[in-house]
Amino acid sequence: MGVELVETSRSWCPFASGHAKEVEYELYNRNNENSKQFQMTIGNRNIKVIIPLLLAVMLAAGIIIGNRLNFGNYHGNFGSREHTNKIDAILQYIENEYVDSLSPDTLIESVIPYMLKHLDPHSVYIPANEFKASEESLEGNFEGIGVQFNVQGDTVVVINTVAGGPAEKAGVRAGDRIVKVNDSLIAGKKISSDAVMKKLKGPRGIKVKISVKRSDIHELVDITITRDKIPLVSVDVAYMLSGYAGYIKISKFSRTTHNEFTEAVKTLHKQGMTKLMLDLRGNGGGYMEVATQIADEFLDAGRVIVYTAGKARPKTVINSKPGGVCLKDKLVILIDEWSASASEILAGAIQDNDRGTIIGRRSYGKGLVQEQNEFPDGSALRLTVARYYTPTGRCIQKPYNHGQEDYFSDLNKRFLHGELEQKDSIRFPDSLKFITPGGKVVYGGGGIMPDIFVPADTTGMNGFMSKISNKGFIYQFAFRYTDENRSKLSGFKDYRELESWLDKQDIRTRFLSFCAGKGVKPSPNEIAASGKLMFVQLKALISRNIFDDKGFYPILGEIDKTLITAREILDK
Repeated sequence: MGVELVETSRSWCPFASGHAKEVEYELYNRNNENSKQFQMTIGNRNIKVIIPLLLAVMLAAGIIIGNRLNFGNYHGNFGSREHTNKIDAILQYIENEYVDSLSPDTLIESVIPYMLKHLDPHSVYIPANEFKASEESLEGNFEGIGVQFNVQGDTVVVINTVAGGPAEKAGVRAGDRIVKVNDSLIAGKKISSDAVMKKLKGPRGIKVKISVKRSDIHELVDITITRDKIPLVSVDVAYMLSGYAGYIKISKFSRTTHNEFTEAVKTLHKQGMTKLMLDLRGNGGGYMEVATQIADEFLDAGRVIVYTAGKARPKTVINSKPGGVCLKDKLVILIDEWSASASEILAGAIQDNDRGTIIGRRSYGKGLVQEQNEFPDGSALRLTVARYYTPTGRCIQKPYNHGQEDYFSDLNKRFLHGELEQKDSIRFPDSLKFITPGGKVVYGGGGIMPDIFVPADTTGMNGFMSKISNKGFIYQFAFRYTDENRSKLSGFKDYRELESWLDKQDIRTRFLSFCAGKGVKPSPNEIAASGKLMFVQLKALISRNIFDDKGFYPILGEIDKTLITAREILDK
């Protein structure tokens, strides 16, 4: 799928004001990235010789963070200053006496990520140049022009425009090739998606001129767009499956997710929904309070949703309030190994209160609460200050006492161990057993175990499917097919009409010819095994290019084993 420039952003200094906001952030594996940044930063400044010294400082200091960033005077003897902070003293010593000139800020920026790495996997430092981007997706909006694009070879192609956004209002169309931005040529230069976003994003109210090539016009079309706030949706899709069953997929828990969810529920209720399938697969989390707000919509008043506790944080319990909009709806929640953090809070609250059925595979296992502190320079520290617990008392944080490499390779271990295919491969000790009010046995110790296990579906996967998936052939063909038939495809009113038309086209033959032209030819047995999987994926991607996710997920659901299982549960 193309990069969303649905391009498709809070700032205060807690150390100055004494204020901090406790919030559960999304699964955010920045520690490994920062570890690499640390090595690269040191190397780029030709000061590799001080790495052993810095490591020694960190190991000696343990989890201490210098409580001030200004340095005292170095007197030549660390022991001569009774109250000297050791980190401050050593950094001052390096600044004053090191053989080459270097910036103390450079050292600080390099050392902090390494220091946090020795705490837990989710305490992270975010440099100023990355902080705004990390916040945008959770805040629910950004400032830009509002297009989805993809870089095909050396060409930037508009996939779709945000409805009602600046680009759409200015006349940008799906299929436009962006050749220039502010008279600067970007076509034919192998430009990266990040570089395109930097050129198109910017403060609201500022104009940007793009020059586009259209298939029906020889000369370039110049379009001036005034940047504005662009909403980032977190409810990917909401639609009626059939009969009385509705489906809502949440990709993350951003600032706007609760409102998006309640609006989607109201719409589905008007269409007759009395049963809801809530899909949290692949949802890495977000704001804890948003997850609890959504859980509140399903629970009677006075039920425990979640509680948190830490060394310096007293136990805080969040209870449900009256007036939930989904109190009478039958509920199933879909999770998988990538459902983490806030997703697990929501799933755990529903499971422990015997309110719905959890279907899928064991979730990620992130039960740590981060508190965000922002510095005057625009950087931020997210420090783990508490653990969260489900209503029965489960802490579902998976172990991290064997180091971060072991922690972040856990999902790979699950795969190798066979957990994604066999529920019986998962074992928890009785000490982690809990009982819900309804008598159901649940376990802590590492993620939410579903009530109904659905193994990862490998139906149709073989050598041919692996090759065309890894090489991106399905996506490439779907994009090309959409581009060549855009005028026809855009005439359908919804994905149902489009799919019906695609079923009558000879897409399989054309796609196989496309693959053969790239040197990949399947055997008859491979086609027999993977033909349905291949064709449904093609239709879903073509439909997405026209109708976004509203046209993608309903078609893909035809081969979604977890969704099919959940529908059977809802129909009972």
